[in-house]
Amino acid sequence: EWMLNALKLRKVQIWDFARMNFVRTLLSKRKLTKLVDSGVVWGWDDPRFPTIRGIRRRGMTIPALREFILKQGPSRNIVNLDWTIFWSTNRRYIDPISPRHTAILKEGVVTAQVTGDSVPSASAPLVVDKPKHDKNPELGTKKVAFSQNIILEQEDAKLFKQDEEITLMKWGNAIVRKIEKSGDVVTNLELELHLEGDVKKTDKKVTWLSKDGQQLIPVELVGFDHLLTKDSLQEEDNFEDFLNPKTEWREQAFADGNVADIKEGDIIQFERKTFYRCDRPFAADGKPAVFFEIPTGKTSS
Repeated sequence: EWMLNALKLRKVQIWDFARMNFVRTLLSKRKLTKLVDSGVVWGWDDPRFPTIRGIRRRGMTIPALREFILKQGPSRNIVNLDWTIFWSTNRRYIDPISPRHTAILKEGVVTAQVTGDSVPSASAPLVVDKPKHDKNPELGTKKVAFSQNIILEQEDAKLFKQDEEITLMKWGNAIVRKIEKSGDVVTNLELELHLEGDVKKTDKKVTWLSKDGQQLIPVELVGFDHLLTKDSLQEEDNFEDFLNPKTEWREQAFADGNVADIKEGDIIQFERKTFYRCDRPFAADGKPAVFFEIPTGKTSS
């Protein structure tokens, strides 16, 4: 204080505050370094790491991070924060500006033939412009292809019943006329388009992709879990005894043709799934685009 007065400088107010801890998370640089050196994680920008580079790579935005930090305030209380509020704050920022796309899991993918007078043939598919985000027209449009040959996810097809009316999202209603199975696995479907049906009255609303009129883009969807299995480590705990044995899982999928234009760092939503950040865009070499799942506060991640 004497030095500030002597130099006639503005007095600085010093705030003391405790470290911000999170459940099931290591913050010790020594321990984090050990995880990097031992190959448990990819590096300091690993999406499972509590580093700025790590959470940014997982999909955290700067405005959401700033809001979250300011809301915590300079508390001196040592607490273990849950990641739920952290990621739900981010969701409020990305939801209004994330283009919507479609991805169908490859495992058990089901082909369906759609019949009806207005259904485009495989040789003459219909391609129309649709909004990237129904509530944000400023995001522009995307190409949506319609044809008699479409693919759906196995988990959706398993729930269909004979002659049940379902909704093909962004197209309209259809009646399930034929279900072919091999054991418990659905292998093929025949659907009769019923655009006069009321989408509000159907129980099952499913995503789909046309096999014609677009290039189906191979994508890899990557999800992550916490590195630790224990919420809060005690001084006597050896953190290596509480490392989560499985913190990463990958699923292969087909995405709509518009995904070929997505760049690294772009954030999108695959409808009926969740939000994703593009970590590796689709390239001419045919390697799948890689998307990291962004927690939304609704899951344990």
